[in-house]
Amino acid sequence: AMLAGIPSRVYALTGLGLIGARQDRAGRLARTALRLLIRGPLETARTRYLFENPDDARLLGLPPDDSRVTIVGGAGIDPQAWTPQPLPPHPPLRIALTARMLWSKGVDTAVEAARLARSQGADLDLGLHGAPDPSNRRAIPEATLRDWSRDGVTWHGPTDDVAGALAQAHVACLPSRGGEGLPRALLEAAASGRAILTTDVPGCRSLVRDGIEGLIVPPDDPRALATAMARLAADPALVARMGAAARARICEGGFTEAAVTQAVLALYADLA
Repeated sequence: AMLAGIPSRVYALTGLGLIGARQDRAGRLARTALRLLIRGPLETARTRYLFENPDDARLLGLPPDDSRVTIVGGAGIDPQAWTPQPLPPHPPLRIALTARMLWSKGVDTAVEAARLARSQGADLDLGLHGAPDPSNRRAIPEATLRDWSRDGVTWHGPTDDVAGALAQAHVACLPSRGGEGLPRALLEAAASGRAILTTDVPGCRSLVRDGIEGLIVPPDDPRALATAMARLAADPALVARMGAAARARICEGGFTEAAVTQAVLALYADLA
């Protein structure tokens, strides 16, 4: 666009991936370089920004309420296609983690937390639904996933029926280490009326409010996650209330496909 002399531009940063997840010096340098490039030579008076969470806007030095910024509810979800199913019998508390099997998703944190909670007497099971991504260097080896499948943890492999996996669970878990835009897995879980366990990282905390739609814990903290798991295992009524609140959040909070489509069309209409 710069070389072609096109002044009207939309930069859509739908998550920062590994750049956002890394907290070491390389990650900090990469984020600084990104900000200086996009807000420097690549910005024009007619540049607009599209984000899936307000934290990514702040990372580029843009207030979320800036007129150049549009924040959408992820890719959005169709609440008619993802409908709540009755919760399965309880106990045990059944927890589903539906995601690519990547270290950055905190899958190992979930496994360690589930085992810790069980060792302390919590009656729960953790199901891992998803495949490693061989193109991603942060993929968890299949041998490791198979080794984790014991003591209340089961790796089910890839699935094309996420709705079915959620229907068999009480709670969805995504203990991400960061780099998310707004995880599709959380949108699907919330629309399905499931309480959510997640971490205090951009994107995840944009959808889930601690104590309302689910519980939020620090990233990379299996003990805190184990405590949250045990709390939900001991309180079926709380699980049901949070699941209902999660469904309402999708329908009323701007996280539907219709709401996202409307926001994106308005952004381009403004530039046109």
